[in-house]
Amino acid sequence: MEKLIVIDGNSIASRAFYALPLLSNSAGLHTNAVYGFTTMLLKLIEEEKPTHFLVAFDAGKVTFRHKDYTEYKGGRAKTPPELSEQFPLIKELMSAFGIRQFELEGYEADDIIGTLTKSAEQEGKDVLVVTGDKDMLQLVSDRVTVAVTRKGISEVDRYDPAEIQAKYGLVPAQIIDLKGLMGDSSDNIPGIPGVGEKTALKLLHEYGSVESVLEHADEMKGKMKEKVRDHADSARMSKEIATIYREVPMDTDWSGLAFSGFETPELAAMFRKLEFKSLLERLDFSGAGGAASSEGAESGPAEELVVRLVDADNITDLIGALQDVSALHVEAVGDNAHTAELVGAAFHTLEAGYYVPAAVLTAPGAEALRAWLADKGAPKSTWDRHRAELVLAWNGITLAGVTFDVMLAAYLLDPTESSLTLSGIADKYGALHVAPDEAVFGKGAKFRLPEPEAVAEHLARKADRISRLDVSLREKLEQADMKQLYYELELPLSGVLADMELRGIKVDTAGLKQLGDELAVQIERTMTEIYRHAGMEFNINSPKQLGEVLFEKLQLPVQKKTKTGYSTDAEVLEKLAPYHEIVQGILHYRQLAKLQSTYVEGLLKEVRKETGKVHTYYRQTIAATGRLSSQYPNLQNIPIRLEEGRKIRKVFVPSEPGWSILAADYSQIELRVLAHISGDENLKEAFTNNMDIHTKTAMDVFGVAESEVDANMRRSAKAVNFGIVYGISDYGLSQNLAISRKEASQFIEQYFAVFQGVRQYMDDIVKLAREQGYVTTLLHRRRYLPEITASNFNLRSFAERTAMNTPIQGTAADIIKLAMVQMDERLKAEGLKSRMLLQVHDELIFEVPPDELETMRRIVPEVMEGALALDVPLLAEVDYGSNWYEAK
Repeated sequence: MEKLIVIDGNSIASRAFYALPLLSNSAGLHTNAVYGFTTMLLKLIEEEKPTHFLVAFDAGKVTFRHKDYTEYKGGRAKTPPELSEQFPLIKELMSAFGIRQFELEGYEADDIIGTLTKSAEQEGKDVLVVTGDKDMLQLVSDRVTVAVTRKGISEVDRYDPAEIQAKYGLVPAQIIDLKGLMGDSSDNIPGIPGVGEKTALKLLHEYGSVESVLEHADEMKGKMKEKVRDHADSARMSKEIATIYREVPMDTDWSGLAFSGFETPELAAMFRKLEFKSLLERLDFSGAGGAASSEGAESGPAEELVVRLVDADNITDLIGALQDVSALHVEAVGDNAHTAELVGAAFHTLEAGYYVPAAVLTAPGAEALRAWLADKGAPKSTWDRHRAELVLAWNGITLAGVTFDVMLAAYLLDPTESSLTLSGIADKYGALHVAPDEAVFGKGAKFRLPEPEAVAEHLARKADRISRLDVSLREKLEQADMKQLYYELELPLSGVLADMELRGIKVDTAGLKQLGDELAVQIERTMTEIYRHAGMEFNINSPKQLGEVLFEKLQLPVQKKTKTGYSTDAEVLEKLAPYHEIVQGILHYRQLAKLQSTYVEGLLKEVRKETGKVHTYYRQTIAATGRLSSQYPNLQNIPIRLEEGRKIRKVFVPSEPGWSILAADYSQIELRVLAHISGDENLKEAFTNNMDIHTKTAMDVFGVAESEVDANMRRSAKAVNFGIVYGISDYGLSQNLAISRKEASQFIEQYFAVFQGVRQYMDDIVKLAREQGYVTTLLHRRRYLPEITASNFNLRSFAERTAMNTPIQGTAADIIKLAMVQMDERLKAEGLKSRMLLQVHDELIFEVPPDELETMRRIVPEVMEGALALDVPLLAEVDYGSNWYEAK
């Protein structure tokens, strides 16, 4: 049976944007609206199984309705740039799905949908319209069903003629009469002032239409009679404006809307670009887009490659050829390098590729091979030196002498690369194709290691590609002026990170369990308070039971509903907090429960039994700004705003008795970088004179003396200071400070009026980005911005904001990385026993013996503050204690 789905693109995108928290990929693109839109599409495709599909968009702000009523939609706030920049991505996504999209200048999506549904009805086709706008209910018929999203987008209310009759007592055509009488504030349609939905329905039940209501105005009594008579023209105009136009000049040929399912490779590539990893896994095509062709490439005679499978009998052949090895590749199974299972290693020479399985590599008889791997004087090229070093180390093998890391070079050359795999990079730089691992090993539950000969073929080919890429990427780094950044910072840093991670940080498991016990007592106490307020015991973790208590027993105002009942998410609870004490208790209970499960039980699972430590895994090639990312466990996300969260830091202790934990934190590093890059005299003055920058900003922006700066002024100044670094918009600032967008916009303008050097920097950097196509940090880290010259305003605006903040954030990331490399060198040069353990945002954590404490208190800030010379001083604040908590 044929079925058409038509989506109101602008409406659903807007709903998704406001329903989901702001999300962004590593390139900095906001993606929450795209993600919400995607999940809705997938749900519709799965549940409705459409044979035809269309997404309609508004083509512009001015439509034919503005000719008759210039104030149409005049009260709407400007679309936040965080949403605007996502429309091109949504449209690109439609192409990847194979779904037709349509827009037409002068018409709204409503009119396109109205025209299409009319045509489909005439042809006897069934249509489902998906929208967030109840105006569309006027289109409902026996053939047309309208699904209206609720506050979010995951749930919809479906309307057919019977449902409209049941809910409103109207037929679909009367929906425009309802709008004519009550108006619509969101579209700035006036209706009859003082007439709401309840009154409008009463009038329509009695008279049937706007025209009939106006005809019978004299029969009405009191104020209603006056309202209807005085605003008759407004009611007629409102009905006319609210009427969907169903004669748009467009091709309504049914065959052009055919939908036969999405194209897997295109959609997989789009999901990778957007970094929708969960959707890639959900649809089970994370290897799509190359698997089929890759298998063909591997099995065909693409090139001559002699592959030798090494065993105990022929290992001497490889040992004799080690001086000719140009590249090696270490293969392991598992995302976490600390727990990954070593598969083996491949070695490439001009004569052949050698594959050594793990059992051979770690066995007696391979001592000479392991010695070569550990030899600093034996140069080696590899893929992901950092991971390879960790995997081998946990198998008792040292890796040293790596002079080139292809993955790291590819990341520097394009930090927004969405396919940072050897297969993807080989394709990108023309180093001959190599199959993605999923094509050879499978993925997830389908993962299987093939026969050793097949593994040898695949890994030897990978080592060959590393050798080829070595030559071309070295040249590209030099052309991009990134040799120094690569060889003096990023490559040595990968070794520093591996040393830190192998060292790990000791966890007081008894203290962690005790903290868990304390949290359990607090959780129990909080539950008792909740039960007391509720007057009964119930399952707090059950949304159904909690909803019944809050909205039926306690009669709190319902905020939103889901398919299964009342919503009790965090947003709802925060709105309910002023109404009843129980709500604050529930919020506190959830915070405590998350600490217990994620940071007590979660950390206990991550403690390695052999060492009594956690060994986090730093990802060096994830963020486009150059920042490091911590995983397994993520020690950068330990919550410290809640005292119970801060206490978790107490369990991180020195690994030696009598030693201390020392923490050194850069103070406002990004703002100091901004002062240097912009040359703004006001900013430089504040930092040079060691003033509180947020107080200084409040003084200048509000025009008051230091003594007159209150807490709210400083909080607002702080939000703007840090917001400027991240390219904040008036919308973003209004959300942070809970003020109107107009107030936020005025605040930003006041800021730029005072800090004119910052404004000049913003203008200049955008101009430079437009001229050369990229921006750089002070250490020449590049970020390419191809959208900076795009004709599409939203894409261009996003690129402009990225141009402004990348040099600031990227330089700050470079500085702390420099400090890590220099600190590692300093510790070795001075023969100190102190050890660097962690990097968390702008903070470095060490463990220090008592006799080195004063030395470390001197040299750590000395190294950090001297990592890179700026026009304003860098400041590193140092403290220490018996655990990480005391060191802060």
